[in-house]
Amino acid sequence: MISAIADFLNIILTFFYNLTGNYGVAIILLTILTRIVTLPLTNKQMASAKAMQELQPEIKKLQEKYKNDKNKLNEETMELWKKHKVNPAAGCLPLIVQFPILIAIFQLLQDPSRLEAAGIVNTQFLFLNMTLPDPTYILPVLAGATTFLQQKLMMTDKSQQAMLYVMPVMLLVFSIRFQAGLVLYWVVGNLLSIGHHYLLNKPAAKGA
Repeated sequence: MISAIADFLNIILTFFYNLTGNYGVAIILLTILTRIVTLPLTNKQMASAKAMQELQPEIKKLQEKYKNDKNKLNEETMELWKKHKVNPAAGCLPLIVQFPILIAIFQLLQDPSRLEAAGIVNTQFLFLNMTLPDPTYILPVLAGATTFLQQKLMMTDKSQQAMLYVMPVMLLVFSIRFQAGLVLYWVVGNLLSIGHHYLLNKPAAKGA
């Protein structure tokens, strides 16, 4: 299944490359396209995250009130979610559905043989070769920074704050070894998610 998705994405990537003559731009266009296709799922994920954030003060009160009774805490928390029609699992489902696409992208951009077969010969973007790790560390640093910001915006449970710092550092370290094209895909995807978040959560205009 993953290979089939990767083959299909390779066709699209090749189309964008032939259209623009630039491998890096083709990756950016592929990133934008995959985000557009998964937009309904992303909207559900962000709506769920926003609803959970709004309920955090109430959940915190319940945690303080029933700190010595976990069963009662779970029961009251479930009632709170039910009352406000919030389903915590709704934020996870879109990620599960999008995961095969992410793995297929990883497989595609990490396999130089696919590029050769598709006739993609110019893999330069700006001053970087997209098939090699970024020697300047600019993209890895951007991957870590944008991951941190995206997680901070989406975080619904402050008890998970350790992951806010662990995940970006892991991404930064891994990105140093990954091909620059794959890291570019991740960075652009993060930037689109951040922009999407601000667009959905911007204050309404006066009189609206």
